[in-house]
Amino acid sequence: MARILVSEFLGEPFLDLLREHHHVEYDADLYGERDSLLAAVADASAILIRNRTRIDPELIAAARELVVVGRLGVGLDNIDMEACASAGILVKPATGANAVSVAEYVLGAMLTLLRPVFGMTGSMVAGQWPRQGHAFGTEVSGKTLGLLGFGAIARHVARRAAAFDMEIIAHDPFIPADDPSWDQAERVTFADLLQRADVLSIHTPLTHDTRNLIGATALGRMKPTAVLINTSRGGVVDEVALASALRSGTITGAALDVFASEPLGPEPASRFEGLDNLVLTPHVAGNTRESVDRVAAVTVANVLEVLATNRHRFGA
Repeated sequence: MARILVSEFLGEPFLDLLREHHHVEYDADLYGERDSLLAAVADASAILIRNRTRIDPELIAAARELVVVGRLGVGLDNIDMEACASAGILVKPATGANAVSVAEYVLGAMLTLLRPVFGMTGSMVAGQWPRQGHAFGTEVSGKTLGLLGFGAIARHVARRAAAFDMEIIAHDPFIPADDPSWDQAERVTFADLLQRADVLSIHTPLTHDTRNLIGATALGRMKPTAVLINTSRGGVVDEVALASALRSGTITGAALDVFASEPLGPEPASRFEGLDNLVLTPHVAGNTRESVDRVAAVTVANVLEVLATNRHRFGA
């Protein structure tokens, strides 16, 4: 039997699945105790993580028996992929398992930002009738949805947005022009995406090239009536530039589920104070009852499969 380390939250039914086959050490808070994490991973054949455990060269050096990293999610920016590859460690994200949940979040954020009527409860309870003097936002029908990145989640968004009679455009230089996925969206340049989108939804990983890609210059090229939604990675959007754009009316609104620094501390949070055209959520776009179970099921299955093909390494 192999030894499996789980350093962030995993539900009991899925821990039991692992325990049926291997020894499991579980500590949902271990990611925050670096020395203990390094000691615990020393003889682990597998580790299951979310987005707060750093799989870096230091941990890889400590993990002498590590065969596989099971990522309970899809983002990989907390994992040094090159170092894992050099050490012969497989990385298994739960690809596609939370795509529906993220897509539905994007649609909900889009409707909330373009039709900002859902913040009136306090006024209504206070006895007001805030009906006059407002256009109550705009319809999404006929508007243009721009997708920066056109992977699995973006395609889920595109299919659902099409039901709202939206025009769908997308920019993704890594998908060939003849890929059949372009049947769902018009393939455009980055410049065209910014200029044409009424709703710009970000679906790109955080890389050297995408860090702060949506900064002051990009925001300045967008329509003043446009809204921005980011459910990918926080560093793709320059938060200081975005706050300035929202205050100046450069764009109409934004929803952020991801941030350059997570959790969002007091100093980064202060830049957003007083913005009523902004929706902030704590990296939960992919978290629904259904997706949490799907992510766990996919990750557990991935890890067990890798361990089964490497059983000779730990004497099983």
